Amino acid sequence: MKTGKVKFFNESKGFGFIVEDDSNQEIFVHHSGLIDKIRENDQVEYEVTEGKKGLNAVNVKRMQ
Repeated sequence: MKTGKVKFFNESKGFGFIVEDDSNQEIFVHHSGLIDKIRENDQVEYEVTEGKKGLNAVNVKRMQ
């Protein structure tokens, strides 16, 4: 599992971006890949898959 911080998440549109802790790379996140509800600045852990337009975060869980 990778870890990162939610940079942006638009709940009404259902997508946002996570900044990866290791590389500072931005990873796209869609509401279909969420396990927990997330908000901006939440610390999260997730897995990465290849999507149509690049990397996507899936199985996204908020860290306590």
